[in-house]
Amino acid sequence: MNLLLLEEADFVAHDRVVLSDRRLTHMQEIHRAEVGDNLRVGCIGGLMGSATVLRLQAGEAELQVRFEHAPPAKLPLTLVLAVPRPKMLRRLFQTVATLGVPRLILLNSYKVEKSFWQTPFLQPASIRENLILGLEQARDTVLPEVVIEKRFKPFVEDRLPSIAAGTLGLVGHPGPYPACPRGVSEAVTLAIGPEGGWIPYEVELLGKAGLNPVQLGDRILRVETAVTALLSRIF
Repeated sequence: MNLLLLEEADFVAHDRVVLSDRRLTHMQEIHRAEVGDNLRVGCIGGLMGSATVLRLQAGEAELQVRFEHAPPAKLPLTLVLAVPRPKMLRRLFQTVATLGVPRLILLNSYKVEKSFWQTPFLQPASIRENLILGLEQARDTVLPEVVIEKRFKPFVEDRLPSIAAGTLGLVGHPGPYPACPRGVSEAVTLAIGPEGGWIPYEVELLGKAGLNPVQLGDRILRVETAVTALLSRIF
């Protein structure tokens, strides 16, 4: 945890917070904080700054907080992602928050098993929890927007064209396609499919919506690896 993220409910005054959950445990066991120490803090959805430990005991800590600067800028990106296996989904939420993705759209695909949609990791509370873990890692305060689209064709035909309009539309897909561009400065709409890629029908429909396929080479990557590799190359 590189940043203590504060909720509205933590405030007992405009410049005082009281913590009694996992953040307190982290302060005590990892930071080994003591009264008088300064820690990095951020207010969810707001500014970042520092906090001085005023009181520290077994069950709670009181901190005086000061907010001084804005969080880091997000990537100019909308990421469309076919829902991955549940055991990977939790890590992906953390990864996209850490990398600065402002908007994540989770989409169905022919290769997405129906059972994937039943995972508890898609519950709003779980999504928020893992996004916060990613923000804490990156020292950011702004939660990415997460949109869930369970119907591929209606989304791609009816809504994706307006989302992709005015952006560089890309589909990460293995095959005889141009190499993924590097160092892009414009806004991007990027679709990443399940492991092994989208089926041809899906690639065709994504193309009609303005997203053109690009590749990273001959190797088939895990979804979490593809996300990191593609974003690192594009931006």
